Amino acid sequence: MSLYHIADKNLTPLTPTTFAAEGLHERQDLQEALKHNIAAIAPDCLVIADEFSDWEDSRRRIDLLAIDRNANLVVIELKRDEVGAHMELQALRYAAMVSNMTFDKACDYFERYLVAEGLADSGRECAREKLLAFTGLDESQLDDFGNDVRIMLASADFGKELTTSVLWLRDKGIDISCVRLTPFKYKGEVLINAEPIIPVPEAEAYQVKFREKRAEERASQQSSRDYSKYRFNGEVYNKRKLALAVIRQWVQNRQLTSFAQISHYLSQYDLPRAVILVDQIAEKNFNRWHSAAGDLIELASGEQVAVSNQWGENINDLVRAMAQQVDTIEKV
Repeated sequence: MSLYHIADKNLTPLTPTTFAAEGLHERQDLQEALKHNIAAIAPDCLVIADEFSDWEDSRRRIDLLAIDRNANLVVIELKRDEVGAHMELQALRYAAMVSNMTFDKACDYFERYLVAEGLADSGRECAREKLLAFTGLDESQLDDFGNDVRIMLASADFGKELTTSVLWLRDKGIDISCVRLTPFKYKGEVLINAEPIIPVPEAEAYQVKFREKRAEERASQQSSRDYSKYRFNGEVYNKRKLALAVIRQWVQNRQLTSFAQISHYLSQYDLPRAVILVDQIAEKNFNRWHSAAGDLIELASGEQVAVSNQWGENINDLVRAMAQQVDTIEKV
């Protein structure tokens, strides 16, 4: 591929170069740059760890470990050379090693990553909330975390043996992709073209349909679970987030001033455990409530109320209870 600069009706080709020639290292430069801009090679992903090695042989490290919007783990391997150097074999090994990772373990690793990166509001609850918000999972859906592991390979180029292996793996249902990172020089600066080569962009729509079909098959096997979404105040929520938004607006609309008022009304609809006073939450149960500082409801009585994030079929009782109390709630 060639890149050109256009000016004054003229095209000037950019000069291809190599990462080595420009003194750019695999870990210190490429990895550091990409982990803060992961969308360049892996759109809709969130990095939860770098140099991941939670196993006995600490020499084996995943360059970057991420999750995608479908709560799949994503193993990301980087190389700055022009052949890829058996990176698909490394990545397959790593994918197998992390395939049994639970949501709670992912929260632990993400918390360490947030602390190491010096990101604000770091801490286990912060990490947990960020992962739930990013994936849209409910607390009742955590078994659906990490059902699949995707592999993303990014390199200056890929040898024929590697690309042949990747195409065969994809044919067997392994979600593995390749992105070519090509460096160019222009006016003393180094530019990088990030180009997906497997699958080619024209085939991506087919691959998306294939993944959707697999998701539908899994959903049919788990038909007892309800993953409904709801539209409220112009936003689409899962059950967990819907309950918080609806109860918060109801309290504001009706100017409810005490926990007793809230609890009395909800109890009439068989929802006595929909809300709780914060100081009554057992420490071990904090993750079962919207207990982050920004989620708590402050009442005029001085009481702080937390809304449950455990909603199954009882979400229908809440929708019924709020039918005349808040704006329309529409199932989508």
